[in-house]
Amino acid sequence: MMRISSDSASNKHSLINVMHRFIAAANNMDETIMVPSLLRDLPLEEQAPSEMEPNNNNNQEPRCPNKQRDMYEHYLLLKSIKNDMEWGMLKKEMSSGASFLEMAVKQEEQQPVTGDLLPADNADLEDQFHYHLRGLFGVLSKLTMQADNLTNRYKREIGGGNFMR
Repeated sequence: MMRISSDSASNKHSLINVMHRFIAAANNMDETIMVPSLLRDLPLEEQAPSEMEPNNNNNQEPRCPNKQRDMYEHYLLLKSIKNDMEWGMLKKEMSSGASFLEMAVKQEEQQPVTGDLLPADNADLEDQFHYHLRGLFGVLSKLTMQADNLTNRYKREIGGGNFMR
């Protein structure tokens, strides 16, 4: 079994620490938001009237760069990502009835056998790893901030009795 050294676990810039911070923020969000359906139809961002843009019917609608239309969909997204991190991507496939071993064998059979990697490929693998690691740090940091923001906004708007639709 792989052991995690105490040095890497205590480093605030380690991948493990970033993952723990996101999972803690998502757990806090989940514990705070007792009735997630109250988040329906609440816009993702708090926007001033100047940030609204007119649509073809002369109605004012907020700009929403994300695919989630409201805080409820965003809550579900963050919760789903947390579950995928905790349980792995194969959990969804496991519901099909195949055992973990059967799925691993099936996945290995689908990958072509190419033999040994060339030295140039090994150097490229290190660059790819660092590229994806930087991306993972950035995404996890943003997701952590979004989970914290959603939790704080829920506390402020719904938990504080200021709930208005």
